[in-house]
Amino acid sequence: MTAHAAPVLAAEAITSAGTGRLVLAAVLGIAAVVLLIAWAKWHPFLALILGAGVLGIVAGAAPGDTITSFKAGVGSTVGSVGLLIALGSMIGALLAESGGADGIVASIVRRVSGPALPWAMAGVAALVGLPLFFEVGVVLLVPIVLLVAQRTDVPLLRIGIPALAGLSVLHGLVPPHPGPLVAISSLNADLGLTLALGLVCAIPTVIVSGPIFGGFIARRVPLAVPAGVLTAAGDGRGAGPAAGQDFVDRDDLANAGSREPDALVDAGLPAGRRRPGFWPAVLTVLLPVVLMLLRAVAELTLDAGTLRTAFEVLGDPVVALLAGLLLAMWTLGKRAGFGRAQTSSVIGGALPPIAGILLVVAAGGGFKQVLVDAGVGTVVADAAREADISALLLGWLVAVGIRVATGSATVATITAAGIVAPLAATLDRPEVSLLALAIGCGSLFFSHVNDAGFWLVKEYFGMTVGQTVKTWSVMETVISVAGFACVLLLDLVV
Repeated sequence: MTAHAAPVLAAEAITSAGTGRLVLAAVLGIAAVVLLIAWAKWHPFLALILGAGVLGIVAGAAPGDTITSFKAGVGSTVGSVGLLIALGSMIGALLAESGGADGIVASIVRRVSGPALPWAMAGVAALVGLPLFFEVGVVLLVPIVLLVAQRTDVPLLRIGIPALAGLSVLHGLVPPHPGPLVAISSLNADLGLTLALGLVCAIPTVIVSGPIFGGFIARRVPLAVPAGVLTAAGDGRGAGPAAGQDFVDRDDLANAGSREPDALVDAGLPAGRRRPGFWPAVLTVLLPVVLMLLRAVAELTLDAGTLRTAFEVLGDPVVALLAGLLLAMWTLGKRAGFGRAQTSSVIGGALPPIAGILLVVAAGGGFKQVLVDAGVGTVVADAAREADISALLLGWLVAVGIRVATGSATVATITAAGIVAPLAATLDRPEVSLLALAIGCGSLFFSHVNDAGFWLVKEYFGMTVGQTVKTWSVMETVISVAGFACVLLLDLVV
């Protein structure tokens, strides 16, 4: 059992084109993806397929070789990333549908007040954000944020920004979210080590972009609590339309502003249903993370033997997430009053909403493989070494450029990882993990009008476009810059 997914590498390059032609191929291939997504409004899945075709044709590769390379990348990505995304989404579905997520939020919010509320909201958003996709977390947290702002004298943005920051940072930096998983797979990084370093970076990044920035911007952008919770559906991170919408009761959302936190959680539960306890829900969320972290620690501290092998097996991402799902079926399923058929229905219902992101991730893996097999990554790596450009800085900058152009964090992660993948072969294990995190940070930079997450946040908080740019867009930029600064600091000590 290896510590990371092995990348698919071609036995030989699919083209013998020179450096100039390969650079032109990369530029035109990426430009095709950007234009098809940003201008033609194509789905990223189709844009990535066409972009890979343009890249292969311009690079002079035979059509058959380009197709073979693309399919190999799709297969390896789905095998290493798709399974983890599916298992993680199933845990998140049980957490949301059972009321476990609402229970965690309500239990923490109920115990804090005043100046501590922004910090509590950032912490609970980060915790809930571990297994949930960004947009699902927004749907679950927004009613609580609006309710707390309505019941207290704390400005809406002072608690809303920390909640969004907690969700966004976890989504961009910590597995098993799609972006970090794609970067880890593409770079052949160690998942356990990347998870540990990602959590280390996430804490100060959430603090800076959440409570600190939230307090700053709340004084400059006064925002009233909207009369009702808008139920705008959207894909904040390229995960397909209306991801996670099946797991939320719209009537509860619409009436959230008139209830206390406990009432919001318990209202509308059918006979025989009960809210999961706080600690069972928390421990269920944390189990996969703990198992993967224990594996990383065992690999660093234990000699080869039975004990280390046991930790490696239990901490394998598939095994860890499967263990978390099995525990969730008990703590968030049976103990919450679900029958076996209901539990199975919730788990099965987790898969349709993530179909979009699985397709995007798969096509992105194919695009990345064509980049690698054509030799584009090697050209970029050689140029970076000659120019003495840090691999971390290069990965962050490429991700920033693609993110701003397309609005898709997933596309930015996939493209940047494919371009800098050859550089990863020259780095040691901790640096490869940091490179994956640097790309993740870059993929969050300045969300604006071409990102569906921008409109999701705008509608839920009842803001104008200008207010959304000043708050959400700047917050995402703070996350990107602060997270990357943390990566650079870690690079000095690991």
